[in-house]
Amino acid sequence: MQLRLTIEYLTRWGDEVRVCGSIPELGGGAEERAVALHTADGKRWTLQLDFCPPRETYIEYRYLIFRKAQAFSEKDAALFGKSAGAFPESGAVVRREWGNYPRILRLRHSPERTYTCFDAWRDVPRESLYFTGLFTSGPTKHVPSFPVMRTYSKSLVLRAFAPRVKEGFCLGLLGSEPALGEWNPDRILLMNDADSPEWRIELDASRLKYPAEYKFIIYDPRYRRIVSWEEGPNRRLADPQIKAGESALLDSAFPVFPLPSWKGAGVAVPVFSLRSQESFGIGDFADLHLLIEWAAQTRQKVVQLLPVADTTMTHSWLDSYPYNSISIYALHPIYLAPFRMGTLADPLQQARYEALQQELNALPQLDYEAVEHAKWEYFRLLYRQEKQRTLESEEFGRFYEANKDWLVPYATFCYFRDLYRTADYKAWPRMSRYDRREAERLCRPDAPEYDGIALHFFLQYHLQKQLSEATLHARHRGIALKGDIPIGISRTSVEAWKEPEYFHLDSQTGAPPDDFSIHGQNWGFPTYHWERMAQDGYRWWTRRFRKMAEYFDAYRIDHILGFFRIWEIPLHSVRGLLGRFSPALPLSEEEVENGGLPFRRERLLQPYITDELLAELFGQQAGTVREQFVEPGPVAGRYRLRHAFRTQQQVKAFFEGRDDEEARLLREGLYTMVENVLFLEDRHEVGRFHPRIFAQKSYSYKKLTPEEQAAFDRIHEDFFFHRHDKFWYKSGMRKLPRLVQATKMLPCGEDLGMIPACVPRAMEELNILSLEIQRMPKTWDEFGEPESYPYRSVSSIGTHDMSTLRGWWRENPAQTQRYYRQVLGLRGEAPADITCNLCEEVIRRHLKGSSMLCILSLQDWLSMSPLRAEDPDSERINIPANPRHYWRWRMHLPLEELLGADELNQRIRELITVAGRNPLL
Repeated sequence: MQLRLTIEYLTRWGDEVRVCGSIPELGGGAEERAVALHTADGKRWTLQLDFCPPRETYIEYRYLIFRKAQAFSEKDAALFGKSAGAFPESGAVVRREWGNYPRILRLRHSPERTYTCFDAWRDVPRESLYFTGLFTSGPTKHVPSFPVMRTYSKSLVLRAFAPRVKEGFCLGLLGSEPALGEWNPDRILLMNDADSPEWRIELDASRLKYPAEYKFIIYDPRYRRIVSWEEGPNRRLADPQIKAGESALLDSAFPVFPLPSWKGAGVAVPVFSLRSQESFGIGDFADLHLLIEWAAQTRQKVVQLLPVADTTMTHSWLDSYPYNSISIYALHPIYLAPFRMGTLADPLQQARYEALQQELNALPQLDYEAVEHAKWEYFRLLYRQEKQRTLESEEFGRFYEANKDWLVPYATFCYFRDLYRTADYKAWPRMSRYDRREAERLCRPDAPEYDGIALHFFLQYHLQKQLSEATLHARHRGIALKGDIPIGISRTSVEAWKEPEYFHLDSQTGAPPDDFSIHGQNWGFPTYHWERMAQDGYRWWTRRFRKMAEYFDAYRIDHILGFFRIWEIPLHSVRGLLGRFSPALPLSEEEVENGGLPFRRERLLQPYITDELLAELFGQQAGTVREQFVEPGPVAGRYRLRHAFRTQQQVKAFFEGRDDEEARLLREGLYTMVENVLFLEDRHEVGRFHPRIFAQKSYSYKKLTPEEQAAFDRIHEDFFFHRHDKFWYKSGMRKLPRLVQATKMLPCGEDLGMIPACVPRAMEELNILSLEIQRMPKTWDEFGEPESYPYRSVSSIGTHDMSTLRGWWRENPAQTQRYYRQVLGLRGEAPADITCNLCEEVIRRHLKGSSMLCILSLQDWLSMSPLRAEDPDSERINIPANPRHYWRWRMHLPLEELLGADELNQRIRELITVAGRNPLL
């Protein structure tokens, strides 16, 4: 059998086209073994393979552009701003085809046959959103059912991608020649959908006359009617010069049909907040089945969850924060439904846990510690009872082999975490540095530590089983599960322990200040070593995304700005104001002075402390501060912090254990004094500086002259909103294309806050949905307009970091009054508490908006019904300004009652249908 690949691609000098495929002859799927094509003119590239597969062969392949290693001169170096040596990006892949769908070949075993592929380079298609899991495995999945292809002596194979062909419909074609139906609707040629959303048809080339014209159509075979013709001019078919015994395969087309833009609705709720009659004091993966049923019943298409990764560090309520996981792969054991794993053989013990389940499930909020401790007791008892039967089963064996790369280090980490009562691996007497061979030895059944480690194998096996069952149920019911990928990882996590080379463990991440957190946020996560990650093609990230894709058809990238630049905070800081963006282009002294601000180190870089500031911050305690925490500085009338209190961590340590009002006042005031600077020196480049963000609110700024304030404002504005636009665009585009094409999940980005102009541009190019929140608009208006949101977006009334609609209505009566009149167009005074009817009106307007997805919190869906909770404040999930917030909100009614709420559910169905968010195509 002979396979010929042909593609036209005009390369630059030093570049070559390579192909990477699933068979050994094409590199076996590894880019580093990709096979180079040959060219005579730098434009038409070809490859010929002779091989003899034993049976029908299925091949996946894609093209890439490789830049060969080259040396370059000093003249070239000056051009690129580098030293002489290797050519920029040389010896590496510099471009890849669209990666969501590889090219597919199905070659029938025929030793004498030749297959010739006429390919064209594939960029991201215009309708790439419709190729994601939301459509191919979720609510509009197409089930293959159309004709099997034949092979002719001279075969011509036409192919087309059409992801929006619903079940029961078919892609077909009609053309100008008799063999193509002569444009007769009664002679439509139906295409095969075995590889949907790619369709194909094999024609007898000996019956074709060239040139010919044709078009693709969507066809309803039940009623024998054409649903839609593709847009654009007719396609032309030139003579491909097919010989006897040859199959010519034309590259797949991407027809565009004049179909209405698909729009859907969904619900957002954390798993831990679910409540059912079978829950064990907390929502679990089994409860997702009921939530999915409710979503299907109300014609919603998406169920959005918060992260479900394991966050167990202390076995206390501090682990309730879902964005601080110990593993990017492991699921949280607290989300297991214990009784679905099995029942205890001892009926008295089983009865005790069933009684405990009822007791914990009756609580109005989640008692994290009580639930966690009770479940772990049950897990250990069930493990001792079931371990042999489970761990020796074929199903567990398959799970272990597929996941052992992350499962072995994770289970070993958990064993030592519990043994030494800390997740801080640096404090462990043993295995403080990960040792792969030692971990594998500990995981052998004959090792004394085995049971303590295999317990975690056992739990992860059941977790994967329960979440996978929920995923399959969702897909069966036409619902897409949407996951959440946190931007950071914990510095006391399996990844930091096992793969420290991927992180900067000497820094921490957070977010700059905003309306919800005036001091910024300090998450404590280490920053990523992106240069190291790039060396292996971001393998760490692609593996993470692919694991997520086992369960989810869409995902939210938490803080997507972190892929362009991250808010990096020194380890000596507690709050977030002393952070700076990384990567960045810090300023030189000369640039600051050219901006009109005299560069005086002591004035710009040191806290500006005077008696006036001490009185303002500390009042009657100003004398205490003068005596204990500050000392006279080199400039008359000014103070400096004493050496023991020059960082926020030093201040925090001094007040450790004290939480009285006086201590809080002193501690917060000293934090503010440490932050009272105008510039920060760069961590890596001596003599380079960052303006302190929002320093205009600082006392130091207020003491500048009006001319100096104006100069600082110009420097600040340029630095944060203009200087880095192209720089950050390139930073994000080096990473995100690889990651969003690593899976078929629909990518959505959380892009709230301080957004540089490059981010929406990159998201638009990559078809990443933005997040639109009406009370946090991306314009200078006070409120956003759902009807003006971009189509490629997710709209919502709020997020888990905000108050609910009912809570927000209470927060600022003056703002609420403006919303009541300007947005809702109502007269008179707004009610103190928003009524059910007003909530319905707000929801209706969001559903009628232009966003592809409108996903509302469960609390907001319930707000339009008398079934809603009595106290709106009880429904708040998170308060970002409180770093020790207890995540414990649960539904106030069980899912079974929600499923039976006929009046509410019928109203939601009507609102979604009238808004056009339940289309069939």
